[in-house]
Amino acid sequence: MEIGDVRQVTAGDCSDLYYVDTGMYETSGYGAVYVVDDDRPAIVDTGIGTNYERILAALEEIGIAPEDLEVIAVTHIHLDHAGGAGYLAEACPNADVYVHPIGTSHLADPSKLVAGTKAAVGDQWQYYVEPKPVPEDRIVEIEDGDAIDLGTHELRVHEAPGHAPHQVVFEDPENNAVFTADAAGIWVPEREEIRETSPPSNFHLERCLEDVATLQEIDPDVLCYAHFGPRYVGDDAEAALEEYASVLEEWVRSVEAKRGELEDDEALVEHFASRSDLGDAWGEHKAGAEAGMNVRGVVGYLDHRD
Repeated sequence: MEIGDVRQVTAGDCSDLYYVDTGMYETSGYGAVYVVDDDRPAIVDTGIGTNYERILAALEEIGIAPEDLEVIAVTHIHLDHAGGAGYLAEACPNADVYVHPIGTSHLADPSKLVAGTKAAVGDQWQYYVEPKPVPEDRIVEIEDGDAIDLGTHELRVHEAPGHAPHQVVFEDPENNAVFTADAAGIWVPEREEIRETSPPSNFHLERCLEDVATLQEIDPDVLCYAHFGPRYVGDDAEAALEEYASVLEEWVRSVEAKRGELEDDEALVEHFASRSDLGDAWGEHKAGAEAGMNVRGVVGYLDHRD
């Protein structure tokens, strides 16, 4: 799949569902935005805002006019998921932006979110664009147990605060699918491999494991990863998600153990960043930056835990 490509999700019994490769960080196979073509058309997540036109082009290809889009559903307010919300709200004047209450003020005034993102992503900020504020009267707050009615489909809200306190996952019962946000890790489809995500500043291992349990209780046939793409798990959802729990626990243990060997945390970040094996999938720069960011998240967790 190349940057800008739009594909229909055909995994399991999915219908009316599409995804586009947004080319996040100038990398293919890393950032996906989903489109549900229903009576009330919806997109799930928005990318970082850079090249948001690719999402508008995807809507056009699917046959949804900008003025017909009604729902912009944001899994959480990290800018790789919500950075394009203001741009898309401006381009799609009849769409409301649905977000957890903790995120409302940050979408209306993204300044603190920008500062936090710059601190978290380091030189990856070069790939971002300053987000546009979302008008407050276009923001709809959602909480655990809510459902966004789209027509044939609905997006049921499940809170998943391990990655961030404002994170939710959306269940689409009609498709027996879940839009996993970052609660199920990063799926690398070309390798059929699941990898950790643990960015600062809110990563919390035990709560992440509780989020995995939440997804296991939903027991979907299809996991729709923002990073990256749909994955059919069928009757093996519990095992597939348990695999992510094991990956995450092992990742934290490895960072903690190596931290005990090295003189400082910068050396720790450099150790893992220089040894990432995902360069062939994402490019060397993105792979190293991702690893370094995830190390910093674990360090913050360990410091608060201790």
